[in-house]
Amino acid sequence: MSIETDVDTTSAGEATRIEELAGDLGAAIADSPEHEAFEEARRTVQESEEAQAKIEEFESTRQEFMLARQSGNATQEDLEELQATQQELHAIPVMAEFLEAQNELEARLEAVDDAISAELALDFGDNVGGCCND
Repeated sequence: MSIETDVDTTSAGEATRIEELAGDLGAAIADSPEHEAFEEARRTVQESEEAQAKIEEFESTRQEFMLARQSGNATQEDLEELQATQQELHAIPVMAEFLEAQNELEARLEAVDDAISAELALDFGDNVGGCCND
């Protein structure tokens, strides 16, 4: 018994072209000034002993707060301590630069999402991973 299939090479070729364009888009984003600034800022934060120490302190404080909250023992004072630690972290110059670079990259990616969504007549970012949008 033989089963014949009719492969639509036009659809396969178009899919390949779309994937190639997506790859080009990814490369263009990676080469953008926003992405390059983000990567540089990320490396600077990783190399900063002060930033790394404050990140560890923040993560420890956050973990303690989350555990206290889960057990119902979190206080307003605990929350204020967490917020103060986060503010101290964000006040470190290399961290502030990182956060600014991250915001600029996110704005660029949102603009790309808007451009894609406009062509598709839907909100691409909201529909990319979900199956159940109401």
